[in-house]
Amino acid sequence: MAANNNISSTSTQLNSKWTFKQGDRNSKEEYLPANDLPTEVHRDLLKNEKVKDPFQDLNELSVRWVADKIWTYRTVFATPTDYGKHNTLAYLKFEGLDTFVTVWLNGDVILVADNMFVQHEVIVAGKLQAEGNVLELVFEPAKKKGLEVVKEHDEHRFIVHQTETSRGPVRKAQYHWGWDWGPILLTCGPWKPISIETYECRISDLSVSYMLGSDLKSAKVTAKATSTGPLRRATLTVASKESNHIVSQKVVKIDANGNDAALDVTLDLNDIELWWPRGYGAQALYQIRLDAYFGANKSEADQTLTKTVGLRKVELIKEPDAHGTSFYFRVNDMDIFIGGSCWIPADSFLTRITAEQYRAWVQLVADGNQTMLRVWGGGIYESDAFFEAADELGILVWQDFAFACANYPAYPNYLKSVEKEARQNVRRLRHHPSLVIWAGNNEDYQIVERYGLKYDVDDHDPQSWLKTDFPARYIYEHLLPKIVDEESFGTPYHPSSPFGDGKSTTLKVDPTVGDVHQWNVWHGTMEPYQRLPEMGGRFVSEFGMEAYPHVSTLERCITSEENRYPGSMAMDFRNKAIGHERRLVSYVAENFRIKYDLEGFTHLTQVIQADAMSWSYKAWRRQWGSPGKRTCGGILVWQLNDCWPTISWAIVDYHLVPKPAYYAIKRAMQPVTVSVQRKYKPWTKRPSDSLWQRETGHIEMNDLWQNPEFDVWIANGTEKKIKGEIRLTCYSVATGELIHSTSQEIVNAPNTSTAFLENTVLPFEANAMGEGGRAGGFVTHAKLYVDGECVSNDTAWPEPIKYLSFENRGVEVAYSDDKSRVFVTAQRPVKGFVFSERQGTRLSDNGFDVMPGERKEVIVTGGTADGLKWLYVGI
Repeated sequence: MAANNNISSTSTQLNSKWTFKQGDRNSKEEYLPANDLPTEVHRDLLKNEKVKDPFQDLNELSVRWVADKIWTYRTVFATPTDYGKHNTLAYLKFEGLDTFVTVWLNGDVILVADNMFVQHEVIVAGKLQAEGNVLELVFEPAKKKGLEVVKEHDEHRFIVHQTETSRGPVRKAQYHWGWDWGPILLTCGPWKPISIETYECRISDLSVSYMLGSDLKSAKVTAKATSTGPLRRATLTVASKESNHIVSQKVVKIDANGNDAALDVTLDLNDIELWWPRGYGAQALYQIRLDAYFGANKSEADQTLTKTVGLRKVELIKEPDAHGTSFYFRVNDMDIFIGGSCWIPADSFLTRITAEQYRAWVQLVADGNQTMLRVWGGGIYESDAFFEAADELGILVWQDFAFACANYPAYPNYLKSVEKEARQNVRRLRHHPSLVIWAGNNEDYQIVERYGLKYDVDDHDPQSWLKTDFPARYIYEHLLPKIVDEESFGTPYHPSSPFGDGKSTTLKVDPTVGDVHQWNVWHGTMEPYQRLPEMGGRFVSEFGMEAYPHVSTLERCITSEENRYPGSMAMDFRNKAIGHERRLVSYVAENFRIKYDLEGFTHLTQVIQADAMSWSYKAWRRQWGSPGKRTCGGILVWQLNDCWPTISWAIVDYHLVPKPAYYAIKRAMQPVTVSVQRKYKPWTKRPSDSLWQRETGHIEMNDLWQNPEFDVWIANGTEKKIKGEIRLTCYSVATGELIHSTSQEIVNAPNTSTAFLENTVLPFEANAMGEGGRAGGFVTHAKLYVDGECVSNDTAWPEPIKYLSFENRGVEVAYSDDKSRVFVTAQRPVKGFVFSERQGTRLSDNGFDVMPGERKEVIVTGGTADGLKWLYVGI
């Protein structure tokens, strides 16, 4: 490629003036206007009022036909003005096509693609016309094509959970087939931008890596790039993103002799600022800029590429200890306890999610004192906007590769596609400091265990794995770790979630090693959620409890008043979880006096979900322990969000409206917390209990609240030693009478969880309890004071709540003059005080308990405090 002084390159987005129709490019159907790209067929049908909104009522069923049809998209674009001048080349860039698509340009096929997660660049030299160019995208049904592949590869044992078999071999977002929280909406279309780009010379990508000094105060930053065309010189600049202050710069001259050139530049940085997870330090970011000069004696760069990076060290600590093998994260030599959530796609229609919405979601996580989001493997490799928000707000990200709940194949073409998908996405995301771990899949090893697929822990030959009925082991334990190692510069890799140590525990949920998905609450044996503290592991990466969203959300998706009641056809259809009618009602009835009007039942499900989060996050955070004794390294609730308005395990609904469980986690994950917990005593038996076989349901109810034992502990997530005072008070539930009070000076070491009372029976007479003379009818309230200020408080109630009376609570609600604050007081203990929230309104706290003499203050934004409705248990 000859050099000249007028190097030109252009990039033109082809995202507007698209039309679409049913059928292939030769069908007689009328073209209809499509949305600007990115888009997908359901959205375009909605735009033209050809279908009803699938998010309302039973309309999901009425759009199922869309997935069975061929759809064609079409646009006409002009040839770039510089095309054909000098040595200019042109290519079409398709950032994402969903999924089975044939691309035609001016009547010729230029691309056949079958992987939603792969970007394509197609050289179109010689194919452009002087006048308008016709670009057509013909999408075939993913389900039909998937079934064809299943039939073609009958040597493979396709096992697919949650959905039907066609999902297995298709490289498409798996949740589009439906899940136990989402609808079946098998959409298609150009789900990412399309552009035409011309160039004489160019650098297609900039790779940035760094090596930190042992003292974490210096770094060597290396930039690598390859040019197409003769690169003359380049300038590499490192600057603070916040201040734009240049911290280092280097000019490199290159003698390419008219050929392509490779660039490899290293800069030394001193007195660096580290990137920290939120709560542990600042989120310092650097902008790495490469200015490339292809022409001789140019004063302005012909091309500029930038990457934003954060300098940090991340380790996944897996060391033998007294409990098995640890599993926790260490960032910048600091042990980090993880309290966070699992993340699913924020919409069934991915092209509707804006950068602003991503930012709002991640902001909710940060405001909720959470430290990590786990991007689940049945969705997508999340967007740049998602990771940019996480970088800026200090949220760690666990990214699964896009495999979930299936026995995936590994025939040669499939492996080739997966490798391209993995390399592209690892390269796209590797510079984000928030990304701290890649995992091979979600729950695929549980498929191995359940169906007895071959897994020989002593077989270390990847080629032999391809010959078993679990060939995907080659992907998870050979291909993907190799790609992560080669492309991501030190980010840890984990074969699956969950996964043990690769030995006898590889396939089982083992609380002594690896991460666990704990589903014996809600699913499985349906254990009481009060048992969650004893059901953890070294890292709990999934567990959950269902709850209704706020009534304001239900009213938007169920349009008929007559269907707005628990158990209606519309409500049951919307909840995709197997057995949800039995499970949700069982948990409510087991714990509370059941109410079955919409507002009352909604409230009770929300209080149960919040209680489950409180029991688990407090207790598992307690197991963080101290250095060398990290029994539990983290908790990720299933799930943060929804992809449509529904009833699910989400702690924040589709419209970004938090449920009370969100606030329970927020309180449990404050930097410094005090927790009090009663020892759980069962009041009902399940078939899983050994006692059931010989004594059926006989329980000594008189012993249930006799001499209750308590634990009290402090969790200190800061780097400072805490000195303060714990005040413990007990109130009669019936009368609000203060029946016991004690205090204790405490000192708590940095980054530890420390017990101050264990298995303690509080020293006062049982007959002073009130509640009809029954022992245990009191609530225990713990407060932690530091420098005279209450920084945390917690309550422990007699269980079950349904045995208590909550009459005449004496609740009063008052407001500040500007209605930006609401104050709640009560004469007697109140359980589960919940304001009914709606989209756009934000509260500083919700779903809390109120003790006598206490005044709860809640800050309200996006609305006025006096517009809130509320419920509490017993009202």
